Amino acid sequence: MPDRATVRPVPPEGRSTVAETGPLGQTAADKGTLRVHAEIAEMIIAYCPSVNGLERVELAPGDSLPPTSIWIDLVAPTQAEQQSAEKLMGAEIPTREEIASIETSERLYLEPGAVVMTAQLPIATRMIDPALSSVTFVVNAKRLVTVRYGEPRSISLVSKKVQGDKTIAHKGPAVLFAMLDIIVDRCADEMENASARYDDLAVEVFGEGLNTRKTASYQIAIKRLGQVGLHVSKMHDVCTSLSRMLLYMSTNAKRLGLDEQQVADCKMFGRDIHSIKEHGDALDNKLSFLLDATVGLVTLEQNQISKIFTVLGLVFLPPTLIASIYGMNFTNMPELEWQQGFLFSIGMMLVSVVLTFLFFRWKRLL
Repeated sequence: MPDRATVRPVPPEGRSTVAETGPLGQTAADKGTLRVHAEIAEMIIAYCPSVNGLERVELAPGDSLPPTSIWIDLVAPTQAEQQSAEKLMGAEIPTREEIASIETSERLYLEPGAVVMTAQLPIATRMIDPALSSVTFVVNAKRLVTVRYGEPRSISLVSKKVQGDKTIAHKGPAVLFAMLDIIVDRCADEMENASARYDDLAVEVFGEGLNTRKTASYQIAIKRLGQVGLHVSKMHDVCTSLSRMLLYMSTNAKRLGLDEQQVADCKMFGRDIHSIKEHGDALDNKLSFLLDATVGLVTLEQNQISKIFTVLGLVFLPPTLIASIYGMNFTNMPELEWQQGFLFSIGMMLVSVVLTFLFFRWKRLL
């Protein structure tokens, strides 16, 4: 485990610009693909105890954190904002570079005053950059700090829930478990969405069939299959990340002050994530089958077109032979002296075409 006491780089002061990727399947601009840039406002949102739940307080730049804060949401924090949260929690908060790291020791570790965990959320299916799709949770027995550089839908849903739900205890772990409940539901929704898209594609391929007269029809089908595959692949990463986080929470249950019910919920969330991941494995296999079937159907249709041209060439082979015979320059060719010789040769050609065509129809080759 790296030494957390060493000096680490921190984001620069002032407002930062966060790059948001485009549609699924597009990577960063340095890989030669499209990249959409979006501004995300830097802010600190504190949630303090109130009669109806937790009260949402947006802090202006330079405001101090309320000491009664239960949940502190850091959105693209500046150096000063990060240091303020670190002082309140008694733990160093990871930088953006560390959030994007895939090393387990950089994503799950202990600080003197808290447990630090970083996990990818379902937003990863739309944002390829790990720093935008990941959220860091710095939690102890009293409060929770989340650090993010994107806009996960799960966070906004939790924000609404904690403001109106009196049953959520005013403690960091309780807010975290409410958040995990919503995150697991979002994972299931994303996987169900991918499954529904697969079903639509399967009906299109096996039910309606592909129109080979329009090359774009099967090109679009294969492209959509690839997009669903990337969607499922990203959800695999999300489920793996959450599984590691839940296991780490169970290991440090005493340090977090979790009660028996929360430990049981942690195991239940782990089972749910495992089930979602298994569903993704099955869906991945079905996608591979559908891709192979799509390519196979396209190949069969193209072979059918080639067969038609081959049979047509054979149909016109006998009249070509007849024309070649009467095109020879020999002196003794009686048909050349006939008054109806031309019509006779044309008739032979037509009869040969009809007989050849009927033969192939009888053999069901046309």
